[in-house]
Amino acid sequence: MGQALPKPALRPFLATDTPVLAAIFVASVEELTGEDYSEAQQQAWAGAADDEEQFGKRLAGELTLVATLQNSPVGFAALKGKDHIDMLYVHPGVVGQGVASMLLDALEKLAGGRGAKALTVDASDNAAEFFTKRGYVATRRNTVTVNGEWLANTTMQKTLGDGAKPGAPT
Repeated sequence: MGQALPKPALRPFLATDTPVLAAIFVASVEELTGEDYSEAQQQAWAGAADDEEQFGKRLAGELTLVATLQNSPVGFAALKGKDHIDMLYVHPGVVGQGVASMLLDALEKLAGGRGAKALTVDASDNAAEFFTKRGYVATRRNTVTVNGEWLANTTMQKTLGDGAKPGAPT
């Protein structure tokens, strides 16, 4: 009989998380986006974590949650303002284990608690299917410049508050 996988847990971002979250960000971009983005695009995108101090300030300036497995960070997500998912990244080694879904569920609840009626995300091409499965609808296609490279993404939106009824099991 197989051994049960440890359950992921959530906690708030701590400044000391910055180096490991920067490494998760880079690994996620480098290992999970190759089918949708060129190597030059991946390097430009991953370069957002080159300045760890700035990366840490970005995470600290938003509502950032860290997903852990056995107390080790394996993913993170950041809510900008009350209604925009700025970042959601998981380590390639935990893809498919529910870490991203757990992070997204938490951000949706927090956004609703902050009074947001809808939540938006600028989803990378490789993440768009994940968000679609979670009820997000594409509203606009974008092209952005990151460190001198053009990258495409899709703005997606989900209306909050329709699904969970008070007192219902989650």
